[in-house]
Order: sequence, then structure tokens, then C-alpha cells
Amino acid sequence: MKYVSQDPLDYYFFILDWKLYRDKTRFLLALEQNKIKGVMLIYKDYIVQLRGSRDAIEMLLNHLDLKKVSLTLPEGCEDLVLKNYKPLISGKLILMCLKRGEEKIQIKYKPIRLFEEDAENIADLLRNTNPDWWSDIKAEQIKEEMKEIFWLGIKINDKIVSVGNTRFFDLGSNIGEVATHEAYRNRGYATSIVSALVKEILQKSERALIHVLSDNFPAIHIYEKVGFKPYKSYFLIRAERKSRL
Repeated sequence: MKYVSQDPLDYYFFILDWKLYRDKTRFLLALEQNKIKGVMLIYKDYIVQLRGSRDAIEMLLNHLDLKKVSLTLPEGCEDLVLKNYKPLISGKLILMCLKRGEEKIQIKYKPIRLFEEDAENIADLLRNTNPDWWSDIKAEQIKEEMKEIFWLGIKINDKIVSVGNTRFFDLGSNIGEVATHEAYRNRGYATSIVSALVKEILQKSERALIHVLSDNFPAIHIYEKVGFKPYKSYFLIRAERKSRL
């Protein structure tokens, strides 16, 4: 924990999973003369986070043998992943941060809390909004995660048109999925969702976090409008392991 405490936001998921999901997570360390040079987190044998020096990351990747991964690592190390993995989706991922006192809450449409009976509609909205990233999401998965994840949504005529979620954590809460039906965009729905989530988060911790792909300009505009600022960027890739000769 001392190692990751040097930059808690950069190591956010390492700290969160160590404290809350240790039974679902593996941690591998790259050591040099008993000093930690890098660390790899593997969550549910699919989600992988890597931090550390380039040499350390190369060493850790040599021990990664999963068939499919969703992997986040420092920029400049993309080539190390591509040696053994074929990309399905990839891009630059930006971590944005908002500290208490910097928020610009803008709620034009008041969101409501969503529950298990809304899970199927949430899954449909996510799949239709971004099939590349959410094609595999199921209502059962959302229902199960609702024990830990807080969902907000906006309904029009009993139809969910915009959603967002977060998992509350004392270090700071990360806003996960944010999605708005295509027919309802550019009206302030997503801004209202993000603002309402930030308001909830800042009642419980000092900061809110969010991750966004660098080419998602409409989303970045919304997050900046609410008060988020870029903190760090990474390389994100969903990939399959290459066939071995």
C-alpha cells in the first residue's frame, strides 16, 4: 500500500480492489533488488491494470496469459501489449478529477435512483448507445452489481433515456457508465446525470473521478462543464491473445 500511496489517483483501482475485492483480484509485482518497480492488477481474470516503468511493465506482461483482456497501462507502452495481443478496440483514456469546491452542478432534468426492475432497460440503453463497449452487458450483471453500484436515470414517459452510475469509495468515487439515448442528446440529460452523481459523491468523499476516451469530445465537454479537469492519460485496449506458432 505504501507504493501505491505515492499517487493514489493513478493507483485508484489498485487501492479499491485491495480493500473491497481482494478475493476477485490478483496482484503481481515487478521487483528489482527488493524494490517495487511495477505492479499488475488482474480483476476477474479479464480486467488488467498495469503501472510502473517500461521495463517492469514488459516483465509483468510476460506473465499475462489470458485469452481476452481489457487492459489499461501507461502511454508509450502500447507496443509491449501488441507483441502478444491482437487489438479489438483501443484508444487513449483520460482520467479526469473534480475536487470538492470545484463542482459546477447543472441539473436541468432531475434524475431518479434506479433499481433492479430497471436493469433490463439500462442494459438495452447501454448496448444500443455503444455496442463496441457494452455489447456483452446483461441485465443480470447489472442487477447483481446494484448491491454495490449506485445508478441514476432520467425517464421520459416511463422510458429511460439517460443513465449513469458510481461506486462510492472514501478515496473518491469513480463515475462509471454514462449513456444517453441518441434521440435525446444535446438537451442537457447527460449533464444532469453527471451533475447529480457528483453531488451524491461529494457528500461522501473529497473528489469525483471519471475516465473518458480522448476522442469522445461531447463527453469531455460535459465533464469539463461540470468541473472535471484532466489528471492523467493511459493506453486502453481490449484484445485477444495472438495464436502461438
